[in-house]
Amino acid sequence: MIIQINKPNSENAKKLALFNLGFRPFFLGASVFAVISMAAWMLVYFSYVSVNVENISISQWHAHEMLYGYGMAVVAGFLLTAVKNWTGLPTVFGKPLMALFALWCAARLLFLFGAALLPWAASADLLFGLMLIVAIAMPIVKAKQWKQLAVVSKVILLWVGNIIFYLGCFGMLTSGMQYAINGAVLLFISLILMIGRRVIPFFIERGTKSRVQLKQYKWLDISILVFFVALFINAIFIQTPYLTALFAWVLFALNGYRLFNWHAAGIWRVPLLWSLYLSAWFINVGFFFYGLQALYSSLSILTLHIFTIGGIGLMALSMMSRVALGHTGRDVRKPSRWIGVAFAGLVVSVLFRAFVPMLAPQFYMSWMLVAAMLWILSFTIFVVIYTPILLKPRTDGAFG
Repeated sequence: MIIQINKPNSENAKKLALFNLGFRPFFLGASVFAVISMAAWMLVYFSYVSVNVENISISQWHAHEMLYGYGMAVVAGFLLTAVKNWTGLPTVFGKPLMALFALWCAARLLFLFGAALLPWAASADLLFGLMLIVAIAMPIVKAKQWKQLAVVSKVILLWVGNIIFYLGCFGMLTSGMQYAINGAVLLFISLILMIGRRVIPFFIERGTKSRVQLKQYKWLDISILVFFVALFINAIFIQTPYLTALFAWVLFALNGYRLFNWHAAGIWRVPLLWSLYLSAWFINVGFFFYGLQALYSSLSILTLHIFTIGGIGLMALSMMSRVALGHTGRDVRKPSRWIGVAFAGLVVSVLFRAFVPMLAPQFYMSWMLVAAMLWILSFTIFVVIYTPILLKPRTDGAFG
């Protein structure tokens, strides 16, 4: 499969800029879908709307769309933009980018109808994943930046996970959906750990008024990588509870030490910094509860949402907010004041979805509804603020 990369046209930069660079359509699509899919999930969960699904539960239907739908759109937008920066080579834009985005949209729309159009949804979804892999791998290979293939490998594993999910949907692989969902959560966490290690300390050092020099340790980075791989292999394939607990708690200690070294007092005055830092801590707390859930399975749903809302959701919203400003020529030090409200909404959302139910489980459904409404509010704020930014050309007149 060949994806053609054309040269930018300066005249196009003056028109609608939505397909000038990957972050534009995929960040907009991810944020709009975050609102629509959560609203749809609430309607389905509270039985106002029914979805015809076969071989999968409605919770698996919801989990797939939040991970392989919303999550993959954020990954696509970020990597199509980051790879261009890493390699100095253009990634897909214009019609090829439009085709890639259209496949993602088609899969989301078709999957909303449940089992009725599942073969078509699977085809569009898997073709999107394959084209995305090619689109981000081509510039990396051409620039011979072999180390960056580690990122590509995780996207490939996510694509394989999606194949496993659909094999489960069609009754061809027992528990395929469970493997795919559990694996995807850990793969997204691994991507955040890898990319976060590169960008979070960099942003903190340059984003606070008093410049700081954060401590980094190679032994710590290697240790976190080794124990995470061990956790992934055991949790997905071997499934020995005590080993899962051990690896998760070691990661909690190691990553907690890393985050302690990343702290700077000035971050709490900068929403685009404290949101990144808090999301990294939610992931770390998620490791602690991941260890507990290995021993007490009743905590599994709550742990899942610490990772997905607090870790993946808040990290994605923060990164999208920063990237969209920086790559449209705007000042990342002057975001809208409302974006801080959006970040705070997700923080409170994860509290109501994961922590409050532990204290008052008798009101579980009420807490879940509150959390969902806060999620919808946060991403609605992002859509309102960033839609004009994502549609309009860069403020400096450059293409992208």
